[in-house]
Amino acid sequence: MSRRKNFAQGSFYPESARRIEEIFQESLKDREIDYTLGERRIIGGVAPHAGYIYCARIGVPLFEIIGRNEEGYDTVVLLNPNHTGYGHGVEIDKNEFWKTPFGEVEIDAQLRDEMSIEVGELSQKFEHSAEVILPYLKYFIKSEFKLLPICIMDHRYSTARALAKKLYEAGAESGKRILVIASSDFTHFKTREVGRELDNYALEAIEDLDSEEFSKRVRERDISICGFGPIMVLMEYLKLAAKNPRMRVVARGDSGEINNEDQVVDYVSLIAVDA
Repeated sequence: MSRRKNFAQGSFYPESARRIEEIFQESLKDREIDYTLGERRIIGGVAPHAGYIYCARIGVPLFEIIGRNEEGYDTVVLLNPNHTGYGHGVEIDKNEFWKTPFGEVEIDAQLRDEMSIEVGELSQKFEHSAEVILPYLKYFIKSEFKLLPICIMDHRYSTARALAKKLYEAGAESGKRILVIASSDFTHFKTREVGRELDNYALEAIEDLDSEEFSKRVRERDISICGFGPIMVLMEYLKLAAKNPRMRVVARGDSGEINNEDQVVDYVSLIAVDA
């Protein structure tokens, strides 16, 4: 049985499960979390994928809400951007298991086969943006689930819409309860003021669930949201899966809160629900 070799463990996040748990619990201290955001059926969310020292405090509230309100998921679809340029424009990982410090997660081979998407291992081999999300999922979701990691290098709106349709149809055919997580950081290496203004411009379109406008705004202002393709897939999937789709911000922050630098990377977590 093939198992993906972890690339980011020990750099983006700690080697040990105990240390990760400590970081997660520290991230919950003295933080007000709006649990009402998850009172409706949770379809998915957007989570940051930087090193835990920088963004765990932004990602943890999302996964805490998901874990607390969970009804049980058969499969978590993890949509992540391709930073390396390896592999296909859209690629599902070919391995049978992914490893985490909290134990292994089995790949949903059945759903993978139903998707009719390129399968390979190059896109995820040296990529951190899916791997770093998995410990959050494994820790906060207490029930067993399978994983479908989809790495996206093709960030066109048409691709996002087509992929969302394939995912929705495959999920509906299988009857599985699916959670969709889009992995993305937001504006990179701008001042806090500029970054927040750019993110607000993009978030306006996200909360309106207007993927075309979101894509237009990202390209028009050259906003460095690295996972804007995965976010568009989530938005389009949400509109198919929910009768009353909503996306709302759960938490925001930036790397300057940790390293005190003027040029910061922004992090935003959002939750997608059927309200």
